[in-house]
Amino acid sequence: MNRQDYLALMKSQVKNANLQKHMLAAEAILRELAPRFGGDSEEWGLAGLLHDIDYEQTADTPEQHGLLAAELLQEYNLPEHVIYAIKAHSGMLELKTDLDKALYAVDPLTGLIVAAALIHQDKKLASIDTQFVMNRFGVKSFARGANREQIKSCTSLGLDLEEFISIGLEAMQKISDELGL
Repeated sequence: MNRQDYLALMKSQVKNANLQKHMLAAEAILRELAPRFGGDSEEWGLAGLLHDIDYEQTADTPEQHGLLAAELLQEYNLPEHVIYAIKAHSGMLELKTDLDKALYAVDPLTGLIVAAALIHQDKKLASIDTQFVMNRFGVKSFARGANREQIKSCTSLGLDLEEFISIGLEAMQKISDELGL
């Protein structure tokens, strides 16, 4: 299977357009991070693209989130470390590899960046910069669903928060048309 096949698989399982965009954003950021850690951009990207493939199915059973995805993805010839990262991103399993840690930290980062773009006058990613997002990071009432501690776990990868946000924002700006931002 190639990326287009996996994208079609994701869209067949995930109906919510905003959730699809979140997964595309996670893919873009992980593709950007992979070379920094000696990872394969394609594999890391697939982890982001598919990490919430079971989200709608596990909405009422969050303890199953990631585990159901792993079961579903077993038949699609994904590397085991990609499947493990998808299982572990919900925080219920040990984060062992750089991919695991990156996906865990990236997951809430996409929402923080989208929320920052949406409060800007033109609602475009191109109109915000890292400092704009950093200024919102410390405001507890802003983007409440974006777990700050989870985002700050980027330090386990040797990245400081500002650098991590910068990488994420730049990656998402590259696909802003797909994200509608």
